[in-house]
Amino acid sequence: MKAAAFLDRDGVLNSSIILEGVPCPPRSISEVEILPGVRSAVELLIHNDYLPIVITNQPDISRGSQSISEINKINEYIGTEVGLSSFYICPHDDEDRCLCRKPMPGLIMLAKKELGIDLSKSFLVGDRWRDIQAGQAVNLPTFFIDYSYPEFQPKRPFTRVHSLLEAVYIRLGVGNEFDH
Repeated sequence: MKAAAFLDRDGVLNSSIILEGVPCPPRSISEVEILPGVRSAVELLIHNDYLPIVITNQPDISRGSQSISEINKINEYIGTEVGLSSFYICPHDDEDRCLCRKPMPGLIMLAKKELGIDLSKSFLVGDRWRDIQAGQAVNLPTFFIDYSYPEFQPKRPFTRVHSLLEAVYIRLGVGNEFDH
């Protein structure tokens, strides 16, 4: 069974669009900005036998303000840019009460089953409380990229980091010999 790095998309791989203080996903490929260090982080993960898996809530699909087609185009673009191929999407909103919408761990469990993931060797990186709680629900070590969003904060335990690359350095026990 494989080790995985479960990665949220918006705010971890690419910049979130901040509207009235609230982080939102990019609406099109033209709005996608890959965050610094993401390519290096993904390369390090793969080199160290971690399968990077994107798990992302995309409730704008359920809300009717973004199509699954546009989400897939954005995911394909991000995947090509940084070397990712495994994307798991929850298209639902809170009212749908599904098991795949973070903070529920449904996407993690689906990836575990489909890709043969060993959760005891895996970890999660996210930028919102929902991400961290999903990882905690299945006992994953979690890394929280804290942008100080004006919203509910995750409950400990987690490791606070500034970027995906920092989380990967910590997880792999490496540091200054790599460029930030």
